[in-house]
Amino acid sequence: MPPANHPCTPACACHAQQDGHGQRPERARQVYVYSPSGAVRDRAALRRGVRRLQQAGFALTLDEGALLRESRFAGTHAQRLDALHRAARSGADVALISRGGYGLNHLLPHIDYALLARAIAQGTQFMGFSDFTALQLALLAHTGAISWAGASLCADFGTAQPPDEITQACFEDVAHGIAEGTGWRIGKECAAAYQGLHIEQARLWGGNLAVLASLIGTPHLPAIEGGILFLEDVGEAPYRVERMLVQLEQAGILARQQALLLGHFTEAPPAPRERGYHLGSIIAALRERTGLPVLTGLPFGHVRTKVCLPVGAKVQLQVGAREAMLVWGHL
Repeated sequence: MPPANHPCTPACACHAQQDGHGQRPERARQVYVYSPSGAVRDRAALRRGVRRLQQAGFALTLDEGALLRESRFAGTHAQRLDALHRAARSGADVALISRGGYGLNHLLPHIDYALLARAIAQGTQFMGFSDFTALQLALLAHTGAISWAGASLCADFGTAQPPDEITQACFEDVAHGIAEGTGWRIGKECAAAYQGLHIEQARLWGGNLAVLASLIGTPHLPAIEGGILFLEDVGEAPYRVERMLVQLEQAGILARQQALLLGHFTEAPPAPRERGYHLGSIIAALRERTGLPVLTGLPFGHVRTKVCLPVGAKVQLQVGAREAMLVWGHL
C-alpha cells in the first residue's frame, strides 16, 4: 500500500513512487483540454476546472474548438477530429477531455492512430472516461498504445464542491509519470470467494459498458486474451446492464478474460417491480454461469472518487482479506 503521507487513502490508493528526494518534479506539467465528444453545456464548470488545475500548478491550454457546438456535439465530426489531432500534436503532458457524452464513435474510422501513438510514445498521456472509452479501445486495437481511464475536466475539476482529493491525487500522479498501481476495499463476499487470487501480467482494458458493447463487431474493439476487464456505466437499468453483459458473454469476450472488475453503476432508473432482480443478483448469476472471478467496488465510473487506470497496460491483480490491488509499475 502507499506510504502513510500519500494523499490517497489505503481504501482507494494510487500507488506511486516519487523521485529520489521524495517530491514530485518541479516542472509545471502541461495539460491540453479539448472536446472530442459532447458539447460543453456548463461553461462555469469548465472555467472552474481550468482555474483549479492552474492553482494546483498545471499550465493549461484550451483547444480552440473546446467550446464549439453542433447539435449535441462539440462541433462537427470534422471539427472534433481536428481537435483530437491538435491534442496529439500539442506536446502536452496530459491531453484531457473537457467532458464525455457521446460522439467519438463517429470519429473512429478517421482517426490518425499512428499520430496518437507517437504522441503517447513521446510522453503525452491521453485521459478521460465515459464516451472516451471508444477512443481508448480503438487506440489499443489499432496500435497497442496505452491511455488512461480517469478524470475529465468538467466532471471532476469543475464541480461546485472542491475536487475529490483521491481523484486529484491520482490525476497528478499520472501527469507526473509516477502512478504505479491502485487499491480498493472489497466486501466480505468478494473476499471470501477470491482471497488469495493472484494474476500476473494480464492486460487491463475496458471502460464504459455501453460504449464497449457498441464496438462489438467493429475493427475498433481489441481482441484481448487472458486480460482483466473493468466496466462501469451510468443511467442503465439492471436489465440493460445484464443484457450488455450477456452480449459480452455470448460473444466469447468474457470467456477470454481472467477476471472482471466492476466499478460503479450509477443513476439507474427505479425498478419497483423487479422482485429481487437487481445488480447484485445479476452479478451472482454471472459468476455462477461463467466461473469468472467478478470483483466489485472498483473506484471508477460516473462518481466523485475515481482512480486512474492504464488501459492496455500489463498489470498484476492481488486479492487480500479485505482489499484488492492492481499494480502496473512504472510505465
